Amino acid sequence: MDVGKNVGGYTKPVLVGLLVVIMALVPLAANNYYLSTLVVIGLNTMVVVGLGLLMGYAGQISLGHAAFFGLGAYASAIIATRYHVPPILGIVLAAVVTGLVAYLIGRPTLKLKEHFLALATLGFGIIIHIIFNEGGEFTGGPSGLTGIPYLGEGVFPLDNDFKFYYLVWVFTGLTMLFAHNLVNSRVGRALRAIHGSEVAAETLGVDTAKYKLQIFVVSAVIASLAGSLYAHYVTFISPSPFGFKTSVELVLMAVIGGLTSIWGPLLGASLVVVLTEALKVVIPMIIPNAGGEFEIIVFGVILVVVMIFLPNGLTSMPGVIRDKLEARKEATWALGEELPGELAVAPRPAELAPSLSTDLEVK
Repeated sequence: MDVGKNVGGYTKPVLVGLLVVIMALVPLAANNYYLSTLVVIGLNTMVVVGLGLLMGYAGQISLGHAAFFGLGAYASAIIATRYHVPPILGIVLAAVVTGLVAYLIGRPTLKLKEHFLALATLGFGIIIHIIFNEGGEFTGGPSGLTGIPYLGEGVFPLDNDFKFYYLVWVFTGLTMLFAHNLVNSRVGRALRAIHGSEVAAETLGVDTAKYKLQIFVVSAVIASLAGSLYAHYVTFISPSPFGFKTSVELVLMAVIGGLTSIWGPLLGASLVVVLTEALKVVIPMIIPNAGGEFEIIVFGVILVVVMIFLPNGLTSMPGVIRDKLEARKEATWALGEELPGELAVAPRPAELAPSLSTDLEVK
C-alpha cells in the first residue's frame, strides 16, 4: 500500500473533519471570554487569508491592509446607522465600495516593485486612518461610531458571543475553501508564476497586471467582509483598530503562519492573538506599569526566530523535521550503523583514512 497516497488521500480530510467537529463543540464548554477570543481569531484569519493570497502567491507586499479592514467596518456601519439599510445588504455594499477603492488604488500602485510598493500601501493605510479620524460626524471622528445594529436584528439577532462564533467561523471556513480552490486553479498557477518571475510569466503569455490587480481587489474584499462582521459584532468602531500597528500585526500573522499555506493564516492568527492576550497578563507581572511596546519587542523576536529557522512559516515545521530525520537516517546508513547482516561491518571513517592515502600515493 502506498502510505504517502493514503496520507494525502484519507488522513487529511479526516483531520479537517475532526477540526470542524472540535470547533463546533468548543462553544458548549467555553465561556464568553474564550468565545470572543476565538471570534477575533476567526476575523483575523479571514483577513490574513486574503493577505496570504496577495503576498504569498502573487508576491505583492501590502503594509496597509488594515485600511481595507477598516473600510469594510466603517462603510457597513455608516450604511446601517446613517441610511438604515439592513446590515446584510450593508455588508455587500461595503464590499463593493472597498473593492472599488482597491481597484482605483491598485491600478497605479501595483506598477511599483518591492519596497516602493510597500511604501505606497503604507501611505494609503495612513491616509485612510487619517480620514477615519478627521471625518467629523460622518465617521464619528476619534470617538468613533456607536449604535451599530446586530446582524439579524428583528428576526434572529446575533447578539451574543455564542451565536456570532458560529457565523464568523462559517465565513472563515468558506474563505479558506475559496482560497484553496483559487490557488489550485489556473489563476493560482498564474499567481505563482508572477511570484517566481514577472518577466518569465509575461513571456509565457500571463497578463501579470490583470492578475495582480484582481488578487489585490479580492484580498481587499475579503478584508472588507471581515471588517463588516467586526463592526456588527462589537457594535462600536473607532479608528484605533485600523491603524499601521494592525497592518503590521496582519503581516506578522501571515509570515509566522506561512505565506504559501492555506492553514498558515489560521495558525499565525491563533498564535498572535493568544500570545497578545497572554502578554497583557504576564508583562505587567514582570514589569509593573509596562506599556504595549514590550509586546512589540516580543513579537519582533518571534519574527526574527521564525525567519531564521522557519522562513516558510510554522506550517513548514513538519516538513523541516521530516527532512532532517531523513537526512540523519541517510547519514546513519552511509556509516553502516544500521545495515542488516554482513553489511553492518562497513568501515568506520577512521578506517577509511589509510585507503584514501594509499589511493593518493598510487595516483
